[in-house]
Amino acid sequence: MDYRHALSKIIEEKRQKLISVSDQIWGYAETGFEEFQSAELLCKTIEEEGFTVEKGVADIDTAFVGSFGTGKPVIAVLGEFDALTGLSQVGGDIQYNPEVTNGNGHGCGHNLLGTGALAAAIAIRSYLKENNLEGTVRYYGCPGEEIGSGKTFMVRAGLFDDVDFAVCWHPWSRNAVWSMASLACYEVSYRFKGKSSHAASTPHLGRSALDAVELMNVGVNYLREHIIPEARVHYAVTNTGGVSPNVVQEKADVLYFIRAPRVSQAEDIYQRICDVARGAALMTGTEVEIDFASAASDILPNNTLEEVMYNNFVALGVPQYDEKEQQFAKDIRATLSEADKNEDIKANKELAGQDLAHVIDPFIPSNGILPGTSDVGDVSWVVPTVQCMVACEPVGTPLHTWQIVSTGKTSIAHKGMLHAGKVMAATAIEALLNPEVIEKAKQELIEQRNGEDYICPIPPEVKKYKLQTV
Repeated sequence: MDYRHALSKIIEEKRQKLISVSDQIWGYAETGFEEFQSAELLCKTIEEEGFTVEKGVADIDTAFVGSFGTGKPVIAVLGEFDALTGLSQVGGDIQYNPEVTNGNGHGCGHNLLGTGALAAAIAIRSYLKENNLEGTVRYYGCPGEEIGSGKTFMVRAGLFDDVDFAVCWHPWSRNAVWSMASLACYEVSYRFKGKSSHAASTPHLGRSALDAVELMNVGVNYLREHIIPEARVHYAVTNTGGVSPNVVQEKADVLYFIRAPRVSQAEDIYQRICDVARGAALMTGTEVEIDFASAASDILPNNTLEEVMYNNFVALGVPQYDEKEQQFAKDIRATLSEADKNEDIKANKELAGQDLAHVIDPFIPSNGILPGTSDVGDVSWVVPTVQCMVACEPVGTPLHTWQIVSTGKTSIAHKGMLHAGKVMAATAIEALLNPEVIEKAKQELIEQRNGEDYICPIPPEVKKYKLQTV
């Protein structure tokens, strides 16, 4: 029995248990750094599978590491399990139907992501034990990917210092091996404080923090013309100071995401935005507190590991779907815009006329920059890292939508999740059995850094992520 077949067999034997874990996390729908039930379930499950678990790592209550084995290589399997606000949706429904008004939902499929990674870790552990192989497999329970960058804090805490390589994945509408860079990101709150007063009788005695927020946003909008075109700057007003127009707002806050291809570029734009904020405070006679919340580095692709993963993906094939699953996918796609439907087809013309991805995208090494961010980037700066995307939703379905939440509790998503576990486990075992692959991947990482050392983008004085609340 070859290693792919053996690993697939292990995961299939755990199929119902893994599906149950994923569906429970789907139901918990806990947002970043508040994933207490999800983390506890994952810890309990991985302990049952023979792992030793360390909880509360990196001074984060919902971060943990489960370990099995001894010696080298040390394989990291990355799992996420945070949900998104405002995306509650009844599972398996083909129309928008919130389960809880304004509730949370797994609109990025992290219930699947964390459980698919768990499947891979369990399979690797069983293979090591059954074949009496030296090596260590670790499941990293990584909270707060959507907001807060849990992995960045975990990297800063040294949790990856002895790791040889890392594998991960993400649910998607296509099947592919990821080989793109991403944008580094700073997450910063600007909190303005002025002086309240009666807006009609004594407005001259007040100093409006909301005016300062508005002026800052206008200033940053003018700044956009003078930063590199690859950068992205976006914001949300998280505190307007109240809902009474006849009160001069004493307090107001705005949360910024500042993205650029490299951390050094994001840092430069951040400093310029801070100057704009200080200028807005001077213009309005207010004070501004700059609250650096979190950050994530850009992703460094590793072509060496990607080729190994792609070959294993091709050998394992893609999930197969029955008539009922195809009909569900068709019904979900009927709720999408034409632009959404065509987005995946632009990337892979073989998907034209398909409701579910039936092929693997061709592997194109180092295929540009994705204008988004993941804290996987910080892991990729310190250890060779590889990730795949496996179809868990209909072709063209955008992430962070109710359609993703609905599909995330169906057999379509379950099939993709389990298949991702097989691809990751096979990639890890092939690398373990061929040490020269690991050494080549490490050398490539050195070259990718291009002489730069990893510097954590989160300032040392920021000890942990602070939830952004009004």
